[in-house]
This record gives sequence, C-alpha cells and structure tokens, in this order.
Amino acid sequence: MIAKHIQNIPPSGIREFFDLVLGMPQVISLGVGEPDFVTPWRIREKAISALEEGYTSYTSNKGLAVLRKNISQHLYRKYGIKYDWENEILITTGVSEGLDLALRAVLNPNDKVVIPSPYYVAYPALARLCLARPLFLPSRQEEGFKINLEKLSLILAKKPKVLILNYPANPTGITYSLAELKALAKLLAKTQALVISDEIYSELVYEGEHIPFSAFRNTKNKTVLLGGFSKNYAMTGFRVGYACGPKEVIAAMTKIHAYSALCAPIMAQIAAQDALKDNADLQLMRREYRRRRDYIVEELNRIGLKTVMPQGAFYCFSDISIASKNSLSFARSLLFSQKVAVVPGEAFGREYSHFVRISYANSLENLKEAVERIKKFIRQPA
Repeated sequence: MIAKHIQNIPPSGIREFFDLVLGMPQVISLGVGEPDFVTPWRIREKAISALEEGYTSYTSNKGLAVLRKNISQHLYRKYGIKYDWENEILITTGVSEGLDLALRAVLNPNDKVVIPSPYYVAYPALARLCLARPLFLPSRQEEGFKINLEKLSLILAKKPKVLILNYPANPTGITYSLAELKALAKLLAKTQALVISDEIYSELVYEGEHIPFSAFRNTKNKTVLLGGFSKNYAMTGFRVGYACGPKEVIAAMTKIHAYSALCAPIMAQIAAQDALKDNADLQLMRREYRRRRDYIVEELNRIGLKTVMPQGAFYCFSDISIASKNSLSFARSLLFSQKVAVVPGEAFGREYSHFVRISYANSLENLKEAVERIKKFIRQPA
C-alpha cells in the first residue's frame, strides 16, 4: 500500500537514534538541535495576550500582513535587501515547511538537486519526496567543511535545477565570509540553478555578521531565502518561519501551502512580530552559546576528538577516529556506558562515519560533566 519512493526514504537518523534516549535516566543529551532556553517572556506574553484577546482564527494563506511587513522592514534595515511584503514573502509553518514548499514548487521528477554534505537530514529526503535526484557535494574537515568551488563547478556542469545552501550550517556550525559568498555567487551566476538558502541560524553568528545569499548582485532573483524564529529566538514550538523569493516562486509555494498547512498559527505569528522588536534576549543567548562553544571545542580537541571551530549555530562536528569505532557504534556505546547522547555522523552523509554531531545547546555545567564522561569513554580499553 505504501508508495515506493516513500518506502525508499530512510527514517531520520537523528530521531531514530533518539528514540533510544527517551526514558533513559541521567542522560546528558548533546543531540537534538533545539535551544535549551525558554522563549523570552515578552514573546510568550504576546502569545498569551493574543489568545486572551480571541485571536484563534485562520490567517491569510500568506500569513499576517503585519508580520510580513515587519520581516520586510527587518531584512531591509539589517541587510539592505528589499522584499515586497505582498508578493515576495510567505509565512510558513517553520522553516522545514518552507524548504518542502520551495522544493515542491520548482522540482519536476528527475530534476537534480545539489546538496553539500554533511547536510541536514531533511534535505535529501525532501528532494526524493519530489522524485528528484540528489547530487551530493562532500566537504572535508581539512577545508573547514566548506564548499569547494572547483568540485561545485564540476557538479554544476550536470545542470541541476536547485542548490541547497545552509549557513550557519547544521551539523558543522560553519559559515561563510563575504569573500567566500561573493566567489560562490559569481560561480552560480553562470548557471540557471535556483538557490534555496536555509539561514535559520542567521542570528547565531559569533564572529562577524551574517550575510544573506540574496544580498548580492544578481542573486536575489534566483534565491529563495528561508528564515525563521525557532533557533534564533528559542521558539521551536511556535512553528513560524518565512520564505522570501521571486514572486512567481512564492506564489507557487503559497498555492501548495494553501492546500496543506493552510497557515501558521495566528497566536504564534503575533508573537513572532514581537520577537523582531528587541534583540536584547537574543544577544544574551548568543553570548552564552559562544561561551559554551569556546569551552566544548577546546576540551574536545584536548581529549583527541579533532573539532573545527564552529562560527555559528550551536553544533560542532567532531572526528572520533581516535576511538577506532564507526559513529553509530561510538554513539550507542557512549550512550549506554556513559549516558551521553550525540548524533552519529552518518546521519549527515555516508562519508562521515568517523564523526559525531555534538550540540552545545545545554548548560555549561552539563557540558563539563559530558566532557568528563566522554574522556572516560575514549580512554577505557576497547
């Protein structure tokens, strides 16, 4: 009874592993990619007020006009990018839905999608749901897990319809400098490929400033910018994201959205408006993530798990070669023997079986205890 292309899609490597964690006592979880902060009170209060005032209805399929206006103003004020709030912005039920809608709006069966790896687990799965063909572009630790332009040039010769870009990146935490983005934009300008740029961690950058891919000359008309509130403002449960792009693509996405999710929750959209008004809470969370990042990366390298310094998000991607185990075996053994949960690297690409993803969206106290447990684990006899 199940469609073949659904049967062939594996379950999420993250969620499948964390089914093991549920119900286990005293586990320190460094796995699921969710802020450990509670949504700031001013945002929660706005959602509560919206409910008390009776805002419980549907909104426009495109989302609340005031929220789309606020997002348009925010992107112009912060980055100088002009988006028409009426025709070029869609409010989605989280960025995950935005990605799904963008792919479904533009892909035909057998179209090619370039996916740099290691990748967020949803990228190849959603491409395959569209009956498209993922073309993986592996990156190397020695190159900082960044896109190699020579390799990308070769894969672009296959005339892909879409390139999925993600920065700051999950699972590596890397991001791109102005010069690197300019070089990437120059190369992509020679192609017809649409860039879907997942920038959900845009405010969690620790050195320098985030630069959206659509900010460059000749990129805006070939880019769908995905952003949202889940990670930056600790609003994962609110399920509010946004997509900005060419009006014909946004119109197609809106058409699909209208027949599926219909609209994001109204009280969550109202709360999201308040998130954009003040970034004091965001700055506090960012400072704390950076403090944790500095600690965990130094300690992981000290105990022999080579780790590239993340420039954003709240993940690091650590080389576990010293342990002489593949990542699934390493993660399982670490969980059962030391009660520390990490994500096996092969969830993010087959080439990464000697890596694990470690999230530092946890208290510094827990991170210190987790490091001691990991140290004990890798030093015990095989």
